[in-house]
Amino acid sequence: MLVIPAIDLKDGHCVRLKQGRMEDATNYGSDPVEMASRWVDAGARRLHLVDLNGAFEGKPVNGGAVTAIARAFPDLPIQIGGGIRSRETIQHYLDAGVSYVIIGTLAVKEPDFVTEMCQEFAGHIIVGLDARDGMVATDGWAEVSEIQALTLGKRFANDGVSAIVYTDIARDGMMQGVNVEATVELAEHAGIPVIASGGVTNEDDIKALAEVAPRGILGAITGRAIYEGSLDLASAQRLSDSIAPPTR
Repeated sequence: MLVIPAIDLKDGHCVRLKQGRMEDATNYGSDPVEMASRWVDAGARRLHLVDLNGAFEGKPVNGGAVTAIARAFPDLPIQIGGGIRSRETIQHYLDAGVSYVIIGTLAVKEPDFVTEMCQEFAGHIIVGLDARDGMVATDGWAEVSEIQALTLGKRFANDGVSAIVYTDIARDGMMQGVNVEATVELAEHAGIPVIASGGVTNEDDIKALAEVAPRGILGAITGRAIYEGSLDLASAQRLSDSIAPPTR
């Protein structure tokens, strides 16, 4: 199981939010490439990038920083989310060297778009499902839909989606532990590998997820925990490897 560092980009800076609130951001640095290098040096096997401004504006805003990271580490798988609402944006990111693009808002509002993009960009599409009390949120988490995450996840079961990034919004950035039960339930219900996000705090969370990895957990995204020191990335990946070695 992969332990995946998150780099959230807001106005060109590396930040972390609490429960997706843009006004509640902690700044961790102004050089995204340097931050990526920090996690690569610690043994990261994949990076999770989020264009926070893009998520709210519906189009890439921090695309330059994303491209710079991809070019600095051409052999490192990178996944990017936030503001990906067109075929042209997906093409741009893949051309820049990004491995996976995460479709979030349009997965809810226009699910057929995911199906079409999976056909055109096979193996490169991830669906982002961000849920509050089990219901999917959109537009940078500003809106909560009436669609259950489980129902939407199952909708994409046969589309060729590479993975689902599942975020429990209530736990995101709050250092309160990961929602293992809901994450596993989604993986088994949808039949798609799930990357857990939101609430990863320490090695207990990594251990809990790694132990259920055979049930469909591909990885765990960690942000605030590695920035504030409650989780050591290298140690966490070693722990995960000892329990559930990654398959890809």
